[in-house]
Amino acid sequence: MIRLCLAQVNPTIGDLEGNASMLKRAIAGARAQGGDLVAFPELVITGYPPDDLLLSAAFVADSRRALESVAEATDGITAIVGCVDRSEGRLYSAAAFLTNGRVQGVYHKRHLPNYGVFDERRFFSRGSEVVLGSIDAVTFGVTVCEDLWVQNGPHRACAAAGASLVVNINASPYHAGKGRERLDMLSRRARENGLTIAYVNCVGGADEVVFDGQSCIVNADGSLAARAAQFTEELLTFDFDPESAPVLDAEIADLARFEPETVAVMNLAQLEHADHAPLDVRVAEVMSPSEEVYCALVTGVRDYLHKNSFRQAIVGLSGGIDSALTAAIAVDALGAPNVLGISNPSEFTSPQSIQTTKQLAHNLGIELVTMPIGTALDAMRKTLEVDFPQDEPGVADQNLQSRIRGALWMAVSNLTGRIVLSTGNKSELAVGYATLYGDMVGGFAALKDVPKTLVYQLADWRNRDTELIPDEIIRRPPTAELAPNQLDTDALPPYEVLDPILDGLIAGHLSIEELVEQGFDRDVVVSVASMVDRAEFKRRQAPPGVKITRRAFGRDRRLPITNRYRRR
Repeated sequence: MIRLCLAQVNPTIGDLEGNASMLKRAIAGARAQGGDLVAFPELVITGYPPDDLLLSAAFVADSRRALESVAEATDGITAIVGCVDRSEGRLYSAAAFLTNGRVQGVYHKRHLPNYGVFDERRFFSRGSEVVLGSIDAVTFGVTVCEDLWVQNGPHRACAAAGASLVVNINASPYHAGKGRERLDMLSRRARENGLTIAYVNCVGGADEVVFDGQSCIVNADGSLAARAAQFTEELLTFDFDPESAPVLDAEIADLARFEPETVAVMNLAQLEHADHAPLDVRVAEVMSPSEEVYCALVTGVRDYLHKNSFRQAIVGLSGGIDSALTAAIAVDALGAPNVLGISNPSEFTSPQSIQTTKQLAHNLGIELVTMPIGTALDAMRKTLEVDFPQDEPGVADQNLQSRIRGALWMAVSNLTGRIVLSTGNKSELAVGYATLYGDMVGGFAALKDVPKTLVYQLADWRNRDTELIPDEIIRRPPTAELAPNQLDTDALPPYEVLDPILDGLIAGHLSIEELVEQGFDRDVVVSVASMVDRAEFKRRQAPPGVKITRRAFGRDRRLPITNRYRRR
C-alpha cells in the first residue's frame, strides 16, 4: 500500500520561484500526512499556459533550476511534478519523478492538444516512452492530461506493462459541466484498462482560463473513490492498496496483446513508514450549475487582479443587470472595501435606475460615486455641431454618452490605481451591441463569456439567501438608456431567442440553414449572423474575460477581422 497525495494548487504563470516555494510547502504537508507519493498538476513549475515564454531559452533554463530546487525537498517522499523538459534540442511537456533530493527521470507527454484554448504543438514535441515508477512493490504509470482523453493512449501501455495505478497530471480548463464530462471519461478509462486512476488538476485563474480542480481517485471498476472540492486549493490524500482496490470482474480485452514502443521502469525509494493513521476518505459534493459558473467568475476576477498586482476595482453602475452582477462578483472576489461603484446619470437615466443603483451599492456595502455626464455631453455636442450638425440625436450621440462614461472611469483608474471591470455580456459582444472606448473599456471583463439569459440565472442564484441585487433590476426590461424609452429589443431579438441562435452560430458552428431547420425564423437568423460577422473588429479590441462556455471569444475563437465569407 502507498499513501498518495494529490496537490490541487494554484500556480502563477512565470512565477518560477513562487511556484517552487508553493510546491515545497505542499510536499512538506504531504510528508506530514505520511504521504509516500505526492502528485502536482501539469506544467505547475511554469504555470499553464506559459505560451511564448517557452520560446525563451533563459526561461526554460530557469524553470529547470526551479524544478531542481523542488527536488531538494523530497527526502523520504516521491513527487510527480509537471514541468518543461528540454532533451536533444526538443522541448516537452513533462512529468518529473523527484525523490531523495534529485530528479530521477521524466515522462514526456505523448498527445498534444491543438484545439480550443490549447496550442501545444506550437511549442512541444511528442514523447514516445511509457514510464513507470515502483514504490513499495506498487507499480504505477504517469501520464499528462490529454494522454488520458485518447482511448488507446499510454495508460493502456501502463496497464499492459503491469501498472495497477496511473497518476494523470492536468491543467484542465473549466467550462460549465466540464467536471461531469471528465468523470465520465475517467470512469471509462479505468474500466477499459483495469486501472485505478489518480487525477490531479490545478485551480485558479490564468488570464481568460479558469481551472476548477476536482482532483479525484477513480477505482478500476469506474467508481469514484475520492474527490477534492471545486475552485479550492486542497491536498487530497488516499491510501492505494492494489490487493484490496476494486477491480473489474471481466478480463480486460486486448490488453495482453498491446505492445508499447518503449517502457522505462524506475525503482524509487522503498519507503519505511510506521503504520498510516486511518484516513477519512473525502468525496466532495459538486456545486449546482449556477453556483459552479458563479464561482468560476469570482475565481477568474480575483486571480486576474491579484496575479497582476491589482487589489481594487471600479465598476460603472447603470442600474442594469449586467453592471449589478459584475459588482456582486467583484465584491465576492475582492471584498466590498476594494470595489468602487461609479454612477454617471444622463438626461435619459430614469429615476428608477438612480434609485436601484443606490440600493445596490448599499446592499453590497461598496462606495458609490455619482458623476453626472450632462455638462460634458452638452459641451461635446456643441463642439460636434460646428462641423457636423444633426437634425436629431442618433447613434453617434448614444455612443458619445457611453464614451464619456468610459473616459471618466479610466480617469478615476489613473487617479486611484484601481482597474476598471467592464460589464458587457457575451450576447452584446457577439452582435456588436457595445460601444468601443465606451462600455467596453476596462482591464478585465467578468461577463465576457456569459450570455444574457445566464446573467439573469446567476443574479437569481446570488440572491438565493438575501436580495443582494434589487429585484427591480432583475425584473425590468433590459435597456441601455441612451435614448428616450429605449429597450434592447428595439435593436435585437429577445434574448430568449438571440442566445440559442448565438450558441448555434458560435459554439455549434451551425449554418443558417441548420438553425432554420431547428425552427428559428430565417430573417432573424440571417440578421443575427450578419451582426456577429460585422462585430469581429470590436471583439478583437475587448478586454480579456473569464471563459465559462465551450467556445469563448478570445483564445477559443480566432477569426480574421478582414473576412468576406458570409454564412449560408
